[in-house]
Amino acid sequence: MAEIHIVNGPNLNLLGRRQPEIYGKQHFEAFFEELKERFAGHRLHYFQSNSEGALIDYLHKVGFGKVGIVLNAGAYTHTSIALADAVAAIAAPVVEVHISNVYARESFRHHSYLAPVCVGSIVGLGFAGYALAVQYLLDALQHEK
Repeated sequence: MAEIHIVNGPNLNLLGRRQPEIYGKQHFEAFFEELKERFAGHRLHYFQSNSEGALIDYLHKVGFGKVGIVLNAGAYTHTSIALADAVAAIAAPVVEVHISNVYARESFRHHSYLAPVCVGSIVGLGFAGYALAVQYLLDALQHEK
């Protein structure tokens, strides 16, 4: 049984209400329940914060166990060196996920401080990107044994 932490950053608490033309109409909490059913037999955890410091603290807290982390840092992806440093400092593999295709949006979204310190990035596949990241991490953790 593997353990995966899904971490969402600022404004992602508004999924389902925020810009549905970009992010869809489903609330993340409902999708998370679907993920838990899909990956039954594994421990999935969900944390969301609009605070950069809280995200860093959470990564520090969980990032040294035998876990995988799916991180959608929202706009902090493009601005936070501190968050990138936190990802680089922990032992757990981290997959960066974005619901929208950030490369088809404003130019400031084209740069990620996280990409160089993550094992991979999934962008533009909607909520399916989270499921792909979870599957990847489960496979990676299985092969570490």
